[in-house]
Amino acid sequence: MVNIILGLKGSGKTKKLVDLVREAVNQETGDVVVIERERKLTFDIPYQARLIDAGSYDIGSYEFLKGLICGVHAGNYDITHFFIDNFYKLVNDRSAEALESFLTWLEKFSEQEKISFIVSISADPDTVSDKVRSYAI
Repeated sequence: MVNIILGLKGSGKTKKLVDLVREAVNQETGDVVVIERERKLTFDIPYQARLIDAGSYDIGSYEFLKGLICGVHAGNYDITHFFIDNFYKLVNDRSAEALESFLTWLEKFSEQEKISFIVSISADPDTVSDKVRSYAI
């Protein structure tokens, strides 16, 4: 399952993501991973969730992000949830085609590995493509 939290800056995306992280930690038996660019969520999410400061890896490309996700999963097959905060701060390419391609890959990976992904993206829900909007919660 892949879901996106869409909204403009200041619309409460990160708060919603934090609430979903807490819910996942409390309800799931597997591990929860949170990827963010900075360590702003250190005190907001439960300590049981694995927080990855992706800013120290200078991700930039979708391929690098895919590699990070696969690498984290390869090191821990008990992961049930991945949360990615401020997606566009991690990748340089903000084109609709690149995002749609990544989401297609993520959906396939999610189904194959039985992992839920929730991604927060700063974008106007009215201007994104129908495909991207179909993932919105």
